[in-house]
Amino acid sequence: MRSEEFLPMVLGLPEVTEREAFSNLTGFRVRDKGFCYLNEDEGFVLLKATREEQAALVAEDPGTFAPSWASGRFAWVQITLAGVDPEELNELVTEAWRLSAPKRLAASLRA
Repeated sequence: MRSEEFLPMVLGLPEVTEREAFSNLTGFRVRDKGFCYLNEDEGFVLLKATREEQAALVAEDPGTFAPSWASGRFAWVQITLAGVDPEELNELVTEAWRLSAPKRLAASLRA
């Protein structure tokens, strides 16, 4: 998957805003809470996840998934775009969005 294919996936979620972040990253937020960062130059994304999800993804495919940082009950996973299945990435992006979106907004996506 390329960055050009990833952008419609993340920007298609409700109330997502895009803005420059740090270290060549583009940040994506829902109601001012970050859930995703894209590094187009290096071809990876950082996604918010639970600690359990981060550990499971890294154990499943350490060539595609790598642990980033963790804080509290959340962890971030680095995903190499070239190695990830687009359907799986779509699920992971949606879940990262749900972890940051207000409950009513998150529930509206399921409807």
